[in-house]
Amino acid sequence: MSVQTPAFNDRQFKDALGRFPTGVTIVSTYDALGQPAGLTVSSFNSVSLNPPLVVWSLKQSSQSVAVFEQCERYVIQILAADQLDLAKQFASGTNAERFANQSLTPCPGGTPRLAVDCAAWFECYNRHRFNEGDHVVLIGQVENCGHLERPPLIYHGGNYALTPSPVDTHD
Repeated sequence: MSVQTPAFNDRQFKDALGRFPTGVTIVSTYDALGQPAGLTVSSFNSVSLNPPLVVWSLKQSSQSVAVFEQCERYVIQILAADQLDLAKQFASGTNAERFANQSLTPCPGGTPRLAVDCAAWFECYNRHRFNEGDHVVLIGQVENCGHLERPPLIYHGGNYALTPSPVDTHD
């Protein structure tokens, strides 16, 4: 059997994917020069409890690809509902602009974490990276983590929200 050509366009596919609410994260690390690097990511999920593994993906055209393909560790920070401004700050611009006015604290393994009260964080060993489609898929083995009882920031239907948007069932 071979794969069939899709019967939909890119916009239809993106709109259908937008029906699934995701959390909003900031992934951070140090670049080869020891400067902090990071960005907003909504493509994050768990893979395994034993060993503890998570997965996230990054567009191959992102300016951050080389940093995350080469780093040894990174930290994934799940943003809380009141951290929309932080999500927007890390969604565009340069690393210097993203980290402007942000204090960092080291995770137990030394990875730079934002010194803010996120809903949760996961310090990961950069276990596997592979190209798939127009993205790089990264599998992280969680070495350290923590969480607070804070509601998460959600991304749904192309927008940020505290709770998922109602689904329109009428076409």
